[in-house]
Amino acid sequence: ASIRYRPQLAGQFAEFLADRGRFALGVCNGCQMMAALTDLVPGAAAWPSLERNRSEQYEARLALVEVLESPSLFLRGMAGSRIPVAVAHGEGRAQFDPPAAQAEVTACLRFVDGHGQTALNHPHNPNGSPAGLTGFTNADGRVTILMPHPERVFRSVQMSWRPPGWGEDSPWMRMFRNARAWLG
Repeated sequence: ASIRYRPQLAGQFAEFLADRGRFALGVCNGCQMMAALTDLVPGAAAWPSLERNRSEQYEARLALVEVLESPSLFLRGMAGSRIPVAVAHGEGRAQFDPPAAQAEVTACLRFVDGHGQTALNHPHNPNGSPAGLTGFTNADGRVTILMPHPERVFRSVQMSWRPPGWGEDSPWMRMFRNARAWLG
């Protein structure tokens, strides 16, 4: 609301988000905030709002996600990866208005079960989002919003389990390296 009801601030956000030389990442509360500003984010008109989890509970644990093919600069080269990630939210369920907007959204992450199948139900889908969708990007991939917290598990020691070959960095570190590479 602070951005929405202050024209000068809304203008600054719109200018920043329209600049093709800049990027933005919204995680959890940042995801909720950016999803409420879709009219300021070019190519994000189909993004959902984030509503109370279907479980009616705050969900905090590791969950398994699959990185989907998308133009997200953060997730470049990661499509098809299935990686554990921290979730910690009470209001992360994607709600599309109208429901048909789900077919138009550019999704970049979805919850999956241990067999790699789309997670439709709790506990594999912690918030109850349709089709397990939990991350979205705009049309050109410069603005990405995620409900899970990859920034909490960028080191392999932050995982409850990891394959021996991972070394110090978890696969999520690639997101941040991708951002650095995009900058040149």
